[in-house]
Amino acid sequence: MNDIISVADYVDGKRLWQRLMELACFGATVKGGVSRLALSQEEIAARAQLVKWGQEIGLEPSVDRASNLFLRLPGTEPHLPPLLTGSHIDSQPTGGKFDGAYGVIAALEAIEAIKTSGHRPRRSIELVAWMNEEGARFSPGMMGSAVFTGVRRLDEVTKVRDKTGISVEEALAEVLAAEETLPRRPLGFKPAGFVEAHIEQGTTLQNEKLTIGVVTGIQGKRTFRIEVEGEESHAGTSARANRRDAFVSAVAIVQALQNAMWDPDDTVRFTIGMFTVLPNAPSVVPGRVVFSVDLRHGDAETIKRLGDALPHICKAARGTCDVNVRELLYDIPLKFPASMRLLINKVAERLNLPHREMPSPAGHDSRYLNYVCPTGMIFIPCKDGISHNEAEEITPVDATAGACVLADVIFTLANAEAE
Repeated sequence: MNDIISVADYVDGKRLWQRLMELACFGATVKGGVSRLALSQEEIAARAQLVKWGQEIGLEPSVDRASNLFLRLPGTEPHLPPLLTGSHIDSQPTGGKFDGAYGVIAALEAIEAIKTSGHRPRRSIELVAWMNEEGARFSPGMMGSAVFTGVRRLDEVTKVRDKTGISVEEALAEVLAAEETLPRRPLGFKPAGFVEAHIEQGTTLQNEKLTIGVVTGIQGKRTFRIEVEGEESHAGTSARANRRDAFVSAVAIVQALQNAMWDPDDTVRFTIGMFTVLPNAPSVVPGRVVFSVDLRHGDAETIKRLGDALPHICKAARGTCDVNVRELLYDIPLKFPASMRLLINKVAERLNLPHREMPSPAGHDSRYLNYVCPTGMIFIPCKDGISHNEAEEITPVDATAGACVLADVIFTLANAEAE
């Protein structure tokens, strides 16, 4: 790597941290976290701030029909496919300051470092903030990257509604109206590559006292929506033998699923994160229950077997009620290209940053970008592995180190020979 120019020396860790703290003000919670749901007013304001920062350093903003937001540093050969870097700025309802946001602000800092260095890349470099990665307001997540890469259709995701009945189509219209002065770009193209910096959301790097994780791939994920239909009746007059209690059936289904998904090696990730009981009244036997299932595993055969068995388990345990199982998402496990992992390893080594290769148990927009272009991910430590939580925490030192690696990686890729 002696022949590769380093721009890492131009990364300003203080500026990076200040921007992270300023971005966290949009949707700030009293406990120090962030509630910045996808396509919300809080996210619209945060996007405006991101555009402002980009324009201040000479980046060209644009937005597509899915409200994926881009900030472009033009290259010397702008006709070449651009290199993308970034993440997302939407959060969970009680999320932290750094999930997704770190990848976007680190990308902004890396691009500013390149510009400050005086070295202009061959390819244009574009920071991207993807729409609705979290899936907290509109499910499933990673909508922006999915429609950008053609995995999903825009007209399909726009029909999705949040808990208040607002559709993605309606929310998108508000975002695009707020950004009416930004140039519109076509939805989707084939980038030269994509690199995403992210907090680990686990404890491997912390436990091993390492600074950089070179992500090898992402485990598989399947999500389901389970609807249990019973019959509402009076709590005081309906006999147990005559009841079609949706809650009782749902509990039995949950227990059966929990037993079926249990494995002694603790490698299966099975979660019920949403559980709704209707009518949710003290003196009414519940007539309907809706809950979610999030199933993950690193082995393709295992996640296929468990996911395929899930509808049968639900039906066997439903008791006197009816049950409907709807699969929302099925993403197989994937590996990132060896060439991308090798480059990240070499950059971390040259910068004297302790590092290791590791898989990502969590899903990221990088999954879908990997389908259309060479993709890589860079992890930095996350205190005690806490994430999707207001207590989420990283250090300024680690944040800066990750941005330094990102800066050299994207500069190298942006100057690579055109294929």
